[in-house]
Amino acid sequence: MPTRKKTATFRFYGDLNDFLPADYRQADVPYRFWGQPAVKDAIEAIGVPHPEVFFLQCSETPIGFGHTLRGGDRISVYPHMPDAPPDAGWLHPLMPEPARFVLDGHLGQLARTLRMLGLNTRYQTDADDATLARLAADDNRILLTRDLGLLKRGRVTYGAFVRATDPDAQIREVLQRYPLDDALDPLTRCVRCNHVIEPVPEAEVADELPSQTQRDFDQFFQCTGCDQVYWKGSHYERMQEFVTDLLADTNPSGP
Repeated sequence: MPTRKKTATFRFYGDLNDFLPADYRQADVPYRFWGQPAVKDAIEAIGVPHPEVFFLQCSETPIGFGHTLRGGDRISVYPHMPDAPPDAGWLHPLMPEPARFVLDGHLGQLARTLRMLGLNTRYQTDADDATLARLAADDNRILLTRDLGLLKRGRVTYGAFVRATDPDAQIREVLQRYPLDDALDPLTRCVRCNHVIEPVPEAEVADELPSQTQRDFDQFFQCTGCDQVYWKGSHYERMQEFVTDLLADTNPSGP
């Protein structure tokens, strides 16, 4: 005689409801199963990627992702809560130290802006999901993606699904989610390749400069990776204004 399916009940809190069908948001979610699945597998089968989950309870008792699901279990699933104490029993920290990122191919403008803020950000348009998950794991990076399947990969610990589709809204979402104030060092990293920019004597880059630029400017900087040359012209001023406005909007007390 076949074993009957068992049922556990899940309740998701906060912005984890973004991943649920409308009928399951802010409501009990029944999960029917055979065998003894881990609670992590059940959560992802329902639709919520594990890096978005920071705290779990079974009948008000804290549990980990490896908890074996049993019939009748009532599982509470919580996102990161900024106001909770640091010893609240998080399944993992919000982000690694130092803060570093890897982004999927849908987030090119966000990658550029993160680099503009001085944040170490890997971005390869041709990287497949396995490569991105490996980079996130091996280099201890936060994976930002619009691909739920990628975020559910087992190797990923730190990561988030970027809800916004507009690039300006995306960077504000990231700055509001992560406490990055101490990591920001604007306009010190190449937006093209992610390497650090350093001062360079004009004589070393003169052949790459338009004659008008040589006449108007006397300070130059060069990427240590791709050799791109920068100077503080109108483009620099526009980037500086953008960064100042962005940080004022996302952190009214100042960067």
